[in-house]
Parts: sequence; C-alpha cells; structure tokens
Amino acid sequence: MTDTDKRYMALALSLGRRGQGMCWPNPAVGCVVVKNGRIVGRGWTQPGGRPHAETVALAQAGLLARGSTAYVSLEPCAHHGKTPPCAQALIDAGVARVVSAIEDSDPRVAGLGFEMLRAAGVDVTTGVLADQAARDHAGFLTRTEQGRPFVTLKLACSFDGRIATSTGQSKWITSPQSRRVVHAMRARHDAVMVGAGTARADDPSLTVRDLGVAQQPVRVVVSRHLDVPLLGQLARSASEVPVWLCHGPSPDPERARAWRGLGAKLIPCALQDHHIDPADLLQQLGQEGLTRVFCEGGSALAASLLAADLVDELVGFTAGMAIGAEGLPAIGAMGLSELADAPRFDLVETKIVGPDVLQVWRRPMR
Repeated sequence: MTDTDKRYMALALSLGRRGQGMCWPNPAVGCVVVKNGRIVGRGWTQPGGRPHAETVALAQAGLLARGSTAYVSLEPCAHHGKTPPCAQALIDAGVARVVSAIEDSDPRVAGLGFEMLRAAGVDVTTGVLADQAARDHAGFLTRTEQGRPFVTLKLACSFDGRIATSTGQSKWITSPQSRRVVHAMRARHDAVMVGAGTARADDPSLTVRDLGVAQQPVRVVVSRHLDVPLLGQLARSASEVPVWLCHGPSPDPERARAWRGLGAKLIPCALQDHHIDPADLLQQLGQEGLTRVFCEGGSALAASLLAADLVDELVGFTAGMAIGAEGLPAIGAMGLSELADAPRFDLVETKIVGPDVLQVWRRPMR
C-alpha cells in the first residue's frame, strides 16, 4: 500500500459518498481509473443503483482503461443481476491492476470478485483505507450482515435535554444553521423516520429542502394504530414523496384503506410489550431495501431503539437554552437501574453550528 494508492482511494471514497441516500439497496461506490499518473475516468453509483461506479468510470476512460489501475471503494461485484458483473467489465476493459478498500459482504460476491480478477491475471490489492471504507459503507454492510439498515439517531434539544416545553412548543429550539445541516444529513440517508407522536405534534414534511436534491428520502412513520393525521403534510404529499407507515398487526381498516389510497406503503410489524418491536421494525425496513435510516425521534421511538441496542450513530444538536424538568425529554423511559446497562458511544466529532453545538457519537467497535 503506497501513499499514491491512499490518495486515489480517498478520491474514490469521496466520489462514492455522492451516491449516499440515492442508490439503495446498492452500495454507494466510488471508482477512479488512473493511467501513467493521470486520472482518465471517475464514477460513482448512480441514482437508483445503476449504472455502477466502475461502469461509469470505465466508460469515461474508454480505450485508456487498458493497462490502467482502477481504485474501487468496495470489491467489484461478481454476480449477474440487472447488469453484468463489474469484475468482468474491468477485465474486458483491460485494466491491469485493481485496488480495493474492503471485501463485499454480500454472499453473492464476498471475495468472488477478487477471485475473478486474479484468475484473469489482474493484479489485486486490498485493504487500502479499509477503516474509512467500512464507515462509508456501514449501511450496506449492516444490511447484508444483519438484515437491517444502519441507524442514525438525531436529537435537537436544549442544554438540559428537552425537545419541547410542557405545552408541546418545539419550534425552534435550535438555529436555522443547524436545521440546514440536518437537511444535508437527511439527503445522505435512504429514509427519515419518526414516531407517530412526532408526526401528530409537529406535522412535519420530513423532506430535504433548499439543497437541490434530485431524490427525496423515504418518509417512515412508526405508528402502531396508524393514528397519523390524514390531512397533514405527510398525507398531502404521499403521492409525490414516498411515505411508509410501519404499524402493528391489527390496524384500523378504514385508516389503512385511506392511507393506501393516498399512495402510502403499509408495513406490518411485530409487537413487543404492546409496542412495535424495534428489531422487527428494522428487519422489515431492511427487507424493503433500506440501508441508512435517519431517525428524528420522538422520545419514545428514540428510547426503544437505544434500549434494543439498535442505534449505530448519535447526532446531537444542543442549543444554549434551558427548558426545565417539565419539558419533554429527548429520550423517553428506558427502564434502566444500573449505569452498566446504559448504552455508550464514542465521541468522533464536535463543532459549532451557528449558536449551537453539534456532536457525533458512534457505536464502539466490537
């Protein structure tokens, strides 16, 4: 592994991040084709998952791909799906060397792409910037390995951890600058998820605004009884931007019929202690193809995900205001009596956003 390899792989990873939130269930891969020290092709997974990054980069390189080195942020696929294998495309283009960050955990690939390349005489180097690639592809890897999407839990609260006053006022605790950052975060996820209480209290649209995105994330509402306003913003826009309602086994038939008529997808989930089972909820979303979910609360949903150890990343925006104990806490009751049982995360980033403080915490490596 050389410094040159690291430099071009860093570029491939940055290109791949451009596809996050737009190419699920496929991974957001980046590819750079280099010949004689010059970049001759660049690509990333396109909206909807196709064409793949390698195909885009090879098309740009054309005949210059012969004898080149291709830097790919994930092992090239080896199976025939809607398109031929990318490993075969690299071979057919005459690429002499492939540098990849990590192996694909999809059982249809899982080392087979590397084997195909080596069998064709292509020099293969792996493990370049593997840690960064594992973070970038965490959603895809979590889905292929655990059957569920990667979960980011975002909380925007006062200094004392409140998300609303005792009367339910919550707009706005954090600043416009923080809200703009939240929109950018939404855009990098496949779906934005809230609980039914948040949908009722805030009447959110849950869309990405003012950033010029071409594809909106799916709006997911967790509501056991489907008691989400049929005249709210989500209902009014369900035919334009996807709305998925995750409900219990016996939803009200009239409400179910009404939501389907508006264009929403209804996803039945199992119950646990009279509430939607968070583990089954995420398994259902994984089966639907989601790889990265941005959960924006409310407090009960946040507590259930944390208690079930299903949160991979915490994002917190803290405002310099105090609301007091009568305010609504950011996280609901978790039934903890021992500190040892409390979920802990590692701090990876802290920065100032306008008048607020942003912190990012990640699940510890296990």
